[in-house]
Amino acid sequence: MVGGSAALGNEDLLQHILSRLPALSFASAACVNKSWNKVCNQILSKPKLASALSLSPSLHVAVSEVLDKVLSEPIRPHFAIASVGMQSKLAATHQLITARLGSRTPVITNAVTGIIGLDAHLDEICEVKWTLLEDNLLNDFDHCYGIVLIVGYVPGLKVETIPLLRSKEEPEFSMVDKFLMDIRHYSASISGCSSPNGIILFGDQNIDIKPILAEMDYGLPEETVIVGDATSCFLFKTGENSQNYNGALYFFDAVALVFSRDSDNSNVPEIQFDITMSTGVLPFGPELKAVSVKEHNADCSLLTARMEGYDGLLHGEEILEDIKEHIDDKYPYLYIGVIHQRGSLQFGSRSYMSLYEVLGAEDQFFIVNGVGIKPGDSFIFYHSDSDTASSSSIDVLDGLRLLNASSCCGTIGRNVTNANKEVFGGLIFSCFSRSVPLSEDDDGDDDEDDNDVYFESYPFCRNFPETPLAGIFCYGEIGRGRGLTRLINQEEEDCSISGRCLLHHYSTVYLVMSYTIPPLLH
Repeated sequence: MVGGSAALGNEDLLQHILSRLPALSFASAACVNKSWNKVCNQILSKPKLASALSLSPSLHVAVSEVLDKVLSEPIRPHFAIASVGMQSKLAATHQLITARLGSRTPVITNAVTGIIGLDAHLDEICEVKWTLLEDNLLNDFDHCYGIVLIVGYVPGLKVETIPLLRSKEEPEFSMVDKFLMDIRHYSASISGCSSPNGIILFGDQNIDIKPILAEMDYGLPEETVIVGDATSCFLFKTGENSQNYNGALYFFDAVALVFSRDSDNSNVPEIQFDITMSTGVLPFGPELKAVSVKEHNADCSLLTARMEGYDGLLHGEEILEDIKEHIDDKYPYLYIGVIHQRGSLQFGSRSYMSLYEVLGAEDQFFIVNGVGIKPGDSFIFYHSDSDTASSSSIDVLDGLRLLNASSCCGTIGRNVTNANKEVFGGLIFSCFSRSVPLSEDDDGDDDEDDNDVYFESYPFCRNFPETPLAGIFCYGEIGRGRGLTRLINQEEEDCSISGRCLLHHYSTVYLVMSYTIPPLLH
């Protein structure tokens, strides 16, 4: 008994020491012998995310700060996402991060207009936006630097980057069918199922992501959660995927970070992705139909429209003037929500809605950003609304509060379970143009130290203050999947014409990552 107690005490002491090691030293310790490896596996028995943000104007200092922070504790990097300011050197940043994380870690590095994360020095959440002027030039040139890095350890899942290719020999079309096939084949090779658990997608800022999202929505099952940024500038590195993507032969129109269940590692916590969304747009006016449509300047469309029951064409300039007179927001963003159909004889049809920003009007024509609208398509006007954005942010706050409460008492939804569910990380994709205030009166608490806050991260941080979080500001928020609240469908429910919407505007998409410990592991 004495010997057994001593051995147990030594193992506890060893676990205490190893749990304090930085990631690199921890990885070396796991290779010492079987006993140490067993203890290291016990330390990293649950999923883990680590994130950090730096605003240093020095690239090397900023990258070192965030890497040192996320690797200061034991973690085995299964994936990494780094988001940097537009003035940062994307290629140099990507090279520094991939060199530090090793050849087997899939990495995506992208340039964005704003970042959200925990400051590496202050240990408090920061949200930073860099204002864009015309021609994508940034104002305040000397203050457009920064990086947020998130590194994830997700036992029970395999993670890989898969790009959407476009041949340089035939650059007219993206290779969407191959993209979906690559995703299905990767997932099937890992889990035996062609449906991945989740996808974090980054689309190139120079392509129209809407038809690609439509194909993904149609080709991937409902249970696959999809989030991301539609207007990114990115570099990527694959992990263990042996396939070589030659940049001399292809353009990369998008890249997907694919999460698939590992069938060889089943006795681990079950990881779940959920999304919730704070929307900020409202439908306006009756349903209309496109009459004539023609492309304008390659990436825009000119269209005329009429109202059901009327033969005459609407006058675009007059309609926009009427809309602006009835909207309370001083500088609203206008969109049209167009219903498209996608289907086949084998799988049936599905309608989906795409939001096109309205850039203006010229006589009878509406000028919208994007192509793909056809004569006969139904649409309805939407406009940004700050009150709606604020109200739906409060709904997200309440929804996450319910999730937090269910985690604490061991319930999931309405079902009581012996499993223990815990949120271990979050990602945010927020529209750059939003500015949503929340105050102490909004959050439902009476804490005297509450102050007015204007952070998109507030709903998550308020409910999970110690949970790692990272996010970006963008101009097209992608969101599809299981919703913690019904907000994910609010745009469609408010609309008089039905259709799914994957690409959102003036909204904030929250990806909540949690795990459930199987009863055998308790």
